[in-house]
Amino acid sequence: MSPFVLVPAIFFIAGLMQGLTGFGCALIAMPLLTYVVDIKIAVPVCTLCAMFINLNMTYKLRKSLDKAKILPLLIGSVPGSIFGTVVLKEVNGDYIRLLLGVLISGFAAYSLLARPIKLHISDRWGYLSGFLTGAIHAAVSAGGPPTIIYSSLRGWDKDSFKATLVAFFMASGIMAAAGHLLSGLTTMYIFKLFLTSTLPIVMGTLAGGIISGLLSEDFYRRIVMVLLVIMGLMLIFQNV
Repeated sequence: MSPFVLVPAIFFIAGLMQGLTGFGCALIAMPLLTYVVDIKIAVPVCTLCAMFINLNMTYKLRKSLDKAKILPLLIGSVPGSIFGTVVLKEVNGDYIRLLLGVLISGFAAYSLLARPIKLHISDRWGYLSGFLTGAIHAAVSAGGPPTIIYSSLRGWDKDSFKATLVAFFMASGIMAAAGHLLSGLTTMYIFKLFLTSTLPIVMGTLAGGIISGLLSEDFYRRIVMVLLVIMGLMLIFQNV
């Protein structure tokens, strides 16, 4: 079946999960995309689509955004994005898939098994979190886990947590997309896949938001994390 049918369908599912949980678009989409297109096509497409979603969510949550919380993440992500783009362009796709599998399954298992803790760690850790997120985002378009874990440990309230995440992921996505474009990774074919996926993303996000208001958010979060563990393990065993 044509990628112009399968890729939008994948992003409808990713948008649905994003609407349900508030994050996770790339973590859902990337494992599925690697079965449809090459990893070096999947990453730029997913970066553009995730950026599109986070731009919309940042606008909605702009009143809860604290610049002091996001600044260390942004500063750290700049060199990280450059590093991740070089990795994507030069490293074998099999190694990138293996990294993605470990990243996704590890983060999902942590989310399922770990008890929420608040360490109120220094914002200096934000620079490292930003670097790791920028690098992973540019390399495999799924850089959320370092920042999500960092933000969880800071003990921020719900609105600040969500606003900081989506705004940072939007900025990180812009930097990653710029790096992909300047390095020649983003082609007209990739841009067409992105345009074809925008409407399914919007529909999926709206549907997910409606469903989340009717059913338990924790129940859906656990389902998503179980699916992510399975998808991550599938990617790992593809490369063993």
